[in-house]
Amino acid sequence: MVTRSTIMDTNSFRAEHAAALDSDTKILTDKRGEVLGESYRLFYRNPVHLVKGEGQYLWDANGTKYLDVYNNVASIGHCHPRVIDAVTAQMQLLNTHTRYLHENILNYSENILKTMPSEVNRAMYMCTGSEANDLAIRVAREYTGGMGIIVSQESYHGTSELTSGCSPALGTGQALATTTRCVPAPDQYRVEHADMGDWFAAQIQTQIDDMKAKGIKFAGFLADSIFSSDGVMSHPIGFLKKAVDVVHKNGGVFIADEVQPGFARTGDAFWGFERHGVVPDIVTTGKPMGNGIPVSGLFAKHDVLSAFSDQIPYFNTFGGNPVSMAAAQAVLDVIHDENLQQHSYEVGALLKKELTELMKKHECIGDVRGAGLFIGFELADRASKTPNKRLALNVIEELRNQHHILTSVAGPHGNVLKLRPPLAFQMSDIDWLVGALDKTLSNPKMFD
Repeated sequence: MVTRSTIMDTNSFRAEHAAALDSDTKILTDKRGEVLGESYRLFYRNPVHLVKGEGQYLWDANGTKYLDVYNNVASIGHCHPRVIDAVTAQMQLLNTHTRYLHENILNYSENILKTMPSEVNRAMYMCTGSEANDLAIRVAREYTGGMGIIVSQESYHGTSELTSGCSPALGTGQALATTTRCVPAPDQYRVEHADMGDWFAAQIQTQIDDMKAKGIKFAGFLADSIFSSDGVMSHPIGFLKKAVDVVHKNGGVFIADEVQPGFARTGDAFWGFERHGVVPDIVTTGKPMGNGIPVSGLFAKHDVLSAFSDQIPYFNTFGGNPVSMAAAQAVLDVIHDENLQQHSYEVGALLKKELTELMKKHECIGDVRGAGLFIGFELADRASKTPNKRLALNVIEELRNQHHILTSVAGPHGNVLKLRPPLAFQMSDIDWLVGALDKTLSNPKMFD
């Protein structure tokens, strides 16, 4: 039996697609199969061979230009010159680990903590979001004395032993930890309840009660505040607060996984959790903070982190190294200097408006939701809300092949287009994307 991962296999190249490839692409895919482990996946039935990036655009080996509507890792745009300059300058001076003194890590920490609630006042650094979430779980367990972690039903939080055990999006081939509990996604499109905050808080309490009944002490709730892998659950603004109140009432901590909604992406706020008026106990970030340079962070309340750090020394060899910190500082400066939070708000609002207009023409669009430059475009039967995964997969292939737009899908049914471009995405790019979606959904072949 072949197991499938909802986050890895929904939009992916598989062996049965090889016969349709051109010779150059087939050589590369064959070589990958020979030298890389079988766990790796490529996007698309016809994989893209990329050789260059600039801002919100990418070019393949044949010189074809693509609009990138998916890559948040290059958060401020591919090959941003200020990041390149900062990394190059620091690399020419020094790159070493964090057991020597260096100004970069201290200056950046002071600057990034200014963007946080005042209660969140300590920083630690790693290289990946998986490492940050792994450490966050360890800190939460040390602080609370508990083991139980609650996540949303389709969440993804990393690939380490601890984080994969809290990442149901990795699929049935990756068993969840026995101390992990899942709550249904806060899906305003499908959940009919007068108060989403009350509904979601009740789901959290139910799982805490289940843990207690089975002798598992609750440690914390780990969530990406826009629930991106669940299909982008952005509204109503503020619904998360009641859930966090329940977490604290039961002695747990709230870990805000900001790898995807952080760094001005939602437009409403610099951090995704800010939209909901909550103060996390721990905040984690990933590679978008360095525009793709391997760097991640954990930011925490002093008392929460002290329960761990007063007992256990922690060392991540190159987490927070001078080069990575130079990249992270450049990203922070660009977000400020280019006013990218306001840019994300304004461009995202217009994009969402134009996508919503398409609903008048195409009955197959079930819902358009999101915040800033993070939008979920759900393809489903309008009357029954039945997800249309086949259509979604056909659409992203058509966007890639005929319109040269790169995106992917999310959600448990693989039917939500996850529109999450670099923040360099401009008003002028909206016509390219919306026009391509209109033409694609007007093509009867998409429904075959």
